[in-house]
Amino acid sequence: MEMSHRSPEYEGINAAAGEKLGRLLAIPDNYEVFFVQGGGSLQFSMVPMNLCLPGKPVDILHTGAWTAKAIGELKKGFAYNVAASTESERFQRLPRPAELKFSPNASYVYLCTNNTIEGTQWTAIPETRDIPLVADMSSDIASRPTDVKKFGLIFAGAQKNLGAAGVTVVIIRKDLAERAHENLPTVLQYRTHIKHKSLYHTPPTFAVYIVGLVLEWLESLGGIPGIEKRNDAKAKLLYDTVESSGGFYRCPVEEESRSKMNVVFRVAGGDEAVEERFAKEASAAGLAGTPGHRSVGGMRISLYNAVTLEAVEALASFMREFERTRG
Repeated sequence: MEMSHRSPEYEGINAAAGEKLGRLLAIPDNYEVFFVQGGGSLQFSMVPMNLCLPGKPVDILHTGAWTAKAIGELKKGFAYNVAASTESERFQRLPRPAELKFSPNASYVYLCTNNTIEGTQWTAIPETRDIPLVADMSSDIASRPTDVKKFGLIFAGAQKNLGAAGVTVVIIRKDLAERAHENLPTVLQYRTHIKHKSLYHTPPTFAVYIVGLVLEWLESLGGIPGIEKRNDAKAKLLYDTVESSGGFYRCPVEEESRSKMNVVFRVAGGDEAVEERFAKEASAAGLAGTPGHRSVGGMRISLYNAVTLEAVEALASFMREFERTRG
């Protein structure tokens, strides 16, 4: 934690983490991987600062709270077009292909691959042809196969699937890094971090070290195919438990849009007193973090990579018993 980021030892740690991620995600040679600070929230500003072209809007696919935050930053000086939105349906599904209305001259298309609060996840990535696709993958990176070639830029806060909070991964096609105006502040230019190999200023060294360890762990599980199989089993068990409850538990999300990372459901028709009891008893049983986001209520179970199948089995058992005694 106290190691100098200018030391050969840390330079090796930093480089190894990037190389491991490159292997794991099969990142092509015409892309760069680097680590920055500021979380996904800084990327909401940094992406348009670097990638917006004069007279060309950003097309954004609005699917929940995190794309709303990205739109909030675009409103501060960037032209944009909401190419699709399911806000009128409380984001309980993702836009269908026929609903996508792209601009003919967009700077890029933006989406969030997994919506943690709403419990939705893109499975079929939209086709944007020659327009670069930018993805916020903060909550599902390295949880399933990703065809990096389909994206111009991917960013992800590490804290869900890759490590500890404090470091953000950016994967960018090299040519796009040259779009930024030279007068953009140096630390906000992607090409600065590429040129200096994530070492332009002091990086979150310990967080990067942890990312490297997590990537080794993912490799030991069989890489992306191995973790996908594990994640699929966890999600199936939990959704099956919800669906077999005869309506005592109900997931409001359209089946085709359901997330394998964040499973949301209501208890007893959304009875808040019963849901409060569910959360309290779950916590007492050692099952922490079951309440949904305060903006939507209900329950939300996060099944990020580190969650074990045994933990989900314990939750499913608790849910069946709670249904038996409260249903």
